[in-house]
Amino acid sequence: MSAPLNRATAEDLLYCEAHLLDEGVADPAAWQAWLALYTEAATFHVPAWRDETTPTSDPQTELSLIWYHGRRNLEDRVWRATSGLSVASSPPARVVHLITNVRVDDAGAGIVCSTFTAHRYDRRADAAHVFFGRYRHRLVQIDGAWRIAAKTVWLLNDTIPTVLDFYHI
Repeated sequence: MSAPLNRATAEDLLYCEAHLLDEGVADPAAWQAWLALYTEAATFHVPAWRDETTPTSDPQTELSLIWYHGRRNLEDRVWRATSGLSVASSPPARVVHLITNVRVDDAGAGIVCSTFTAHRYDRRADAAHVFFGRYRHRLVQIDGAWRIAAKTVWLLNDTIPTVLDFYHI
């Protein structure tokens, strides 16, 4: 019998995800552990804004800031970010995520919503930035463990002063 999704379980997974994203800058093995939190068919979507109040909704037909379909695409991005071959990722920015207001919106569907801030320090520019917004995760249980099947990030301050990558938000 699988355990039902509750807020404490959802918080543990979201906090673990944030920790692994933060640690991946210094320890690439953490980003591999982050990838393992995602299902094979997972999606990772950061929609753009159609206007001041309406985000885009269909990454297949509308502009997105980031869109990955399938964990394989996330794996490719992690490889590029850690390979030293990506000028935009070298040296990687230092980031710390803060997640709050975690709530299970639909336990049966595995829908978890939360808010976040991500503090980013760019050593090249000697500049700090704060990104903030809302997350919506769809979680599924596989072999008794909760995994991320979909993550949508609504970036509320989307005037991006620099490169935006998967671990910045």
